[in-house]
Amino acid sequence: MDIHHPVKGFCGRTNRREFIRDVGGGFAKLALTGMLAKEGFFQSIHAAPASTGASLNPLAPKLPPVAAKAKSVIFLFMYGGPSHIDTFDYKPKMYGMDGKTVDVKTFGRGGHKKGGRIVEPKWKFKQYGESGKWVSDLFPHVATCVDDISFIHSMQADSPIHGSAMLMMNSGSLISGKPSLGSWVNYGLGSVNQNLPGYVVMLDKTGGPISGAKNWTSGYMPAGYQGTVFRSKGEPILDLKRYQNMGAAEQYRIIQSLNHLNQGHLKERFDNTNLKARIASYELAYQMQSAAPEAIDLDKESQETKELYGLDRPRTEDFGKKCLLARRLVERGVRFIQLYSGGAHNDQNWDAHGDLEKNHNFHAGNTDKPIAGLLKDLKRRGMLDETLVVWGGEFGRQPTAEYAKGTGRDHNAYGFTMWMAGGGIKPGISVGQTDELGSVAVERRLEVKDLHATILHQLGINANELSFFHGGLDEKLVGVEDVQPIRELIS
Repeated sequence: MDIHHPVKGFCGRTNRREFIRDVGGGFAKLALTGMLAKEGFFQSIHAAPASTGASLNPLAPKLPPVAAKAKSVIFLFMYGGPSHIDTFDYKPKMYGMDGKTVDVKTFGRGGHKKGGRIVEPKWKFKQYGESGKWVSDLFPHVATCVDDISFIHSMQADSPIHGSAMLMMNSGSLISGKPSLGSWVNYGLGSVNQNLPGYVVMLDKTGGPISGAKNWTSGYMPAGYQGTVFRSKGEPILDLKRYQNMGAAEQYRIIQSLNHLNQGHLKERFDNTNLKARIASYELAYQMQSAAPEAIDLDKESQETKELYGLDRPRTEDFGKKCLLARRLVERGVRFIQLYSGGAHNDQNWDAHGDLEKNHNFHAGNTDKPIAGLLKDLKRRGMLDETLVVWGGEFGRQPTAEYAKGTGRDHNAYGFTMWMAGGGIKPGISVGQTDELGSVAVERRLEVKDLHATILHQLGINANELSFFHGGLDEKLVGVEDVQPIRELIS
């Protein structure tokens, strides 16, 4: 039996065997097309041109649209919400107020409250450096670096709940499924080192944050832009072993299959560049087999350098390795690196709802020396000028106690502290201010999008012009309204 079928207006003839072959193969290709679409292969991408011309690799290095002060970002994420009034936001009037009931509006995990019992800062503050910056005894090592740091004391978040606040800090949106900051950076600039991921994430040894991989997803962008989770010891990338075990022949077959699809019946239905980017991602995985192990080989570092990061002490060894590894990755051209302090739930992170002293002594003690070591090491190697270091959590903590007894503080999205160093940021200054209790930002209130715009600006990207076409819209990290970087911070 012959069957007539229209193809682009032409009525041809085919036999039953050809019809079944075409229909069967078509369904398979349709399914594969669907899977590829989910990874964003068919999107129209608009980013800076590759520095060496057109490239099939989505992570090929691109020239920044304007002069850049920074080449890489290291984001030190203090998951759970460190207390600003116990770390870097000095509130002298709170001393002596412990237990006093005050009328102060709060909104956190415990909901809306109109007042509460003051928990005065549990650590003493001292002045450091030529800038005279006040820092608590929680961070004696970071305190020695204050003249290289710019503090933002008036950050505000859109949510007092961990999951959504983390999404906001990492992707500029309370809604999941949006590309993270590191993905935007790699989309806009690519990665200098083609044998390593352009975006690396290192989690706390206790586990990942509450909202998991949503915090380093590429969202609606191609999967090549998402963060790659690195481990500081053992195999650096968990699924790299899959490519090593696969063997060259099997990997060759995968690439050949994708090439065959690219040349087949669906060729005219999608942008081939995106499919070739997928092929390039397989090749990148193969290349990383040698590059990734070398990058995490800390044995090549001197004993003095290891001690600088605290690798000689059990307390600081884990986070110290992550900080040292971050420096090694920056040296090798990795564009965006995020390190997590704290994981899982409750006191395994900075979420001090119960015993504030126990919680913050633990987490600050784990991270203080490694962070200071990172800043000092970058500076002495001449790398701090081109590496932007960002410190902070998803929000801060309230000046009042959460419960009738104890020193725990609830979440505070109304005002908290973050800091930045290097990458063209003006050193030794403070921007913004909270009220005398640290309950709310009252001077130069700044939002997460302002922080994001500043980070992109230092990398040579205008946040208002970086866009990705998705769902009929030119999506942006900072939203549709014009956003300017924090000018006071820019040197």
